[in-house]
Amino acid sequence: MKILIRGANVLLFENEEAVIKEADIAIQDGRIKSVGSASADFSPEKTIDAKGMIAMPGLINTHTHIPMSLLRNYADDMAFWEWLQEKVWPIEAKMNEEDIYWGSMLSISELIMSGTTCFNDMYRFADVVAKSMADTGIRGAVSNTLFDMMRNEDRDFERAIEIHRQWHGASNGRISTFISPHAPYTCSDDYLKGAAETAKRLGVPLHTHISESTREVEESIRDFGKSPVQRLYDIGLFDVHTMAAHCVHLSDDDMEMMSEKGVSVLNNPTSNLKLGNGFAPISRLMEKGVNVSLGTDGACSNNNQDMFEEINLAALINKGVTGDPLAVPSKTAVKMATINGAKAMGLEKSIGSIEEGKKADIILIDTEEPHFYPKYNLISSLSYCAKASDVDTVIVDGKILMEKRVLTTIDIEMVKSKVNDSVKRLMSSI
Repeated sequence: MKILIRGANVLLFENEEAVIKEADIAIQDGRIKSVGSASADFSPEKTIDAKGMIAMPGLINTHTHIPMSLLRNYADDMAFWEWLQEKVWPIEAKMNEEDIYWGSMLSISELIMSGTTCFNDMYRFADVVAKSMADTGIRGAVSNTLFDMMRNEDRDFERAIEIHRQWHGASNGRISTFISPHAPYTCSDDYLKGAAETAKRLGVPLHTHISESTREVEESIRDFGKSPVQRLYDIGLFDVHTMAAHCVHLSDDDMEMMSEKGVSVLNNPTSNLKLGNGFAPISRLMEKGVNVSLGTDGACSNNNQDMFEEINLAALINKGVTGDPLAVPSKTAVKMATINGAKAMGLEKSIGSIEEGKKADIILIDTEEPHFYPKYNLISSLSYCAKASDVDTVIVDGKILMEKRVLTTIDIEMVKSKVNDSVKRLMSSI
């Protein structure tokens, strides 16, 4: 389908800087054909009047667990380990494939409505999550969470390879599969090595949790004589493209090792704060050349999938933590949620910025609400003013998934009804 977005304020990245320029965007065959004045010979099947709106790359949520929307508000105001071991893991074990599908559909609805066009998921039944992506038109990566402490049929490497063969590159390339060992504290050295070897064999990134809590770091030093980062560095895990979620408690040596190996950090501000785990040293990581992106984590620890909240927190909290009002400026926070996310997922050549030839993953932001006025600095407004409800239109792969805040590929009332059915069954089982 040929689409013309006319007269938008387009967010562009020029020489690593974020700028906004008024322009038209022509879309053809799922890709951005041109940015600027539309060619006279371009005949769109649909024209979107975007005057006054911001057109920006779709947001990229680099760390989430989308079926966990079923557990939103289920385990709030709890210590991390109590939350994980006493509430989350027991009920997750009772989820079936239908629960996973409808939980995924609920999160995807929320992701699209808040401007996210691509996400990176780690959970159970990755093939079911992939089906929800195929059904809705969103882009992303899926993976089964791998634990050797509780291995079963749907979590071993063989199953991960089967899912890769079935889903990697499916739906016109919208669906990717990664390899995701849960964390150093749930995986042995041999198992982690096996995960890295599998990722290398398949040519895909590895996604894991690292140094999320002080207890994790303390127990790693007690049991292995080294930090989680040092342990993973020593066994060669970082020799493959690694995406490290959280990374809240890092030493300078840890950060140097991550920089050396090109590890991308997936920062989850809301989740880390809500669980009392602290806040990742983002400014210091960036100073060392580490690519840092943003994620929401699952809805059981967030409690939403709103990337605009993460952009805002990333910009604000780093200033408070460092005492430096220049730490993580608005332009940087926006890049963390777009092009940095694409780099983390190894997709920067196809998404993450509005450029000719890239996939047409674009969102339009309505700037007519009072909180956008006066319009001194539209880039700053994306970090400090914008809300999920300001997202007017969402396009993925050249297909409109939401227009004027109406989802085009999802029956949201059916999704809510099915979610209620799943939750009733789950709650009756505990």
